[in-house]
Amino acid sequence: MTRPPLPPFTRETAIEKVRLAENGWNSRNPDLVTPAYTDDSTWRNRAEFPKGHAEIHAMLTRKWEKETQYRLIKELWAFTDNRIAVRYAYEWCDADGNWTRSYGNENWEFAEDGRMANRHASINDLPIREEDRLFHWPLGPRPDDHPGLSDLGL
Repeated sequence: MTRPPLPPFTRETAIEKVRLAENGWNSRNPDLVTPAYTDDSTWRNRAEFPKGHAEIHAMLTRKWEKETQYRLIKELWAFTDNRIAVRYAYEWCDADGNWTRSYGNENWEFAEDGRMANRHASINDLPIREEDRLFHWPLGPRPDDHPGLSDLGL
């Protein structure tokens, strides 16, 4: 199985890879997202260190059960042959109706087949009021005409 675009990345294919990842995560579907990673993919995600499909799937399932109304925007920061760095922000609501905007940076390393072999994420949470939300599209992929992070001043 391959997950184009494949390394080595150009600026255009790196941007495409970032948007595909964003769209996948905005699906909030662990069954759709997990196959984008190698069978032995290793992660650092907050204080969790999942490895392999079963642990990644379990972490994503827990994440999206807790983080409802999840909407994510990713932006390319830098890239090399088989690595991409992104910055991102996402907004979500907890079970008590509290809104949060989470900011982060990720470093990705890809296998030859285009699946991600390593993902290192650093994430910070900022409580926000519902009226301060900036991500208002219907759940699912961000519309093409919705502003990105730089456009929103994030």
